[in-house]
Amino acid sequence: MRHLKLIWDFRGPASQKTAEHHLIHLKEYIVINNLNIEITGVEIINEMHCLAYLVVPENEMIPIRDALKPHRGQIYQG
Repeated sequence: MRHLKLIWDFRGPASQKTAEHHLIHLKEYIVINNLNIEITGVEIINEMHCLAYLVVPENEMIPIRDALKPHRGQIYQG
């Protein structure tokens, strides 16, 4: 089964702090909705661009995407 990485991009000097804070809310959503999502995180692209992400099975992506409105997504290569 294919997995998809849902991504929220944050830019600017506070991008890392914002991405870390957003990840807290993503993890809360996972717990509240009793989802079996284990892969989440923050990636630092550079000092002005960071992202928060979570990885979902492709067949479970649509309701999560619609609820959380990620900026973009890609096939997870983990």
